[in-house]
Amino acid sequence: MINYIIRRLLILPVILFGVSVLVFAMLMLVGPYQRLSTYIKSPAELKTANLDSLVEKYGLNDPFHQQYGRWISGVLKGDFGWSETAGATVTEAVLQRFPATLELALLALIPVIMGGINLGVFSAVHHNDPWDHVTRVFSIVGWSIPTFVFGLVVLMIFYGVLGWFPPGRLSVWASDIIRSSEFVQYTHLNIIDGLLNANLKVVGDAIRHLVAPVFSISILWWAYILRITRSSMLETLRKDYIRTARSKGVKERVVVKKHARKNALIPVVTVAGHMVLGLLGGLVITETIFGYQGLGQFFASAASQLDYAAVLGLALYFGFLLILINLCVDVSYAIIDPRIRLE
Repeated sequence: MINYIIRRLLILPVILFGVSVLVFAMLMLVGPYQRLSTYIKSPAELKTANLDSLVEKYGLNDPFHQQYGRWISGVLKGDFGWSETAGATVTEAVLQRFPATLELALLALIPVIMGGINLGVFSAVHHNDPWDHVTRVFSIVGWSIPTFVFGLVVLMIFYGVLGWFPPGRLSVWASDIIRSSEFVQYTHLNIIDGLLNANLKVVGDAIRHLVAPVFSISILWWAYILRITRSSMLETLRKDYIRTARSKGVKERVVVKKHARKNALIPVVTVAGHMVLGLLGGLVITETIFGYQGLGQFFASAASQLDYAAVLGLALYFGFLLILINLCVDVSYAIIDPRIRLE
């Protein structure tokens, strides 16, 4: 197992280098004046200095390899430039919004993975029973509804009609509390920080704002995970070794939990990896609909305002996240199926 992980880790720098070259090459498609924001560290420098002198100062007319060398050296120091959208450096903007996206992702992952896998296994075990038909209809309907439509319906019903779960991340009074000197932000995750500060009002308000977006995400991904798990489980239950175990008198519960479910998880892990990538990368549509200030909403605003520095920094973040998630998926394969370690 350790050798398997080491081999994957050794590939990471090569892939990251390729991603950075590709991202910077796309940036080179725009003019030097548009690329200035990726080097500027404050808006004052951009407003007071002559643009031509700044282009000359940062060598934006130099050959590709020279520009890439200067840019990547800044990136390695955490300098991604100034974001006009956020009114801060790109690094600060990402660090401010990442806890919001992480909190949303963590709360959505638990019901999606646990519920989707268990419902998929249950549906496969009770193949063609009434409960199987119910879960199949649920999965088809749930995955067929467009994200933006379902999100708007959830917002309209739970906030517009019932007034239960408002958009945003916190109410104004709760935001004032967490910004006060008496409240210590240990993790910048509102629920955890509220518990650590023994402020249940902040915890309740944070949960109240998270219910609607988490519900909107969970229903759609539940349906997808359920379909994949059910299909994989049905295929596994038809394998020869399952029939052999049953013919030997092994209890059905043991056959399902010990033999079938574990071997059916390979395609589920692949799908779950893409789901985690989407959640941690920021859900543009969901965060925009619910006014949730995470990475997805930031990326949408930056792209619409042609904020090149922010788009470039977020593209690198997504690339790094993709590589990291793929590594975790590969390791999960090796844990589930030991034969993969030898490949």
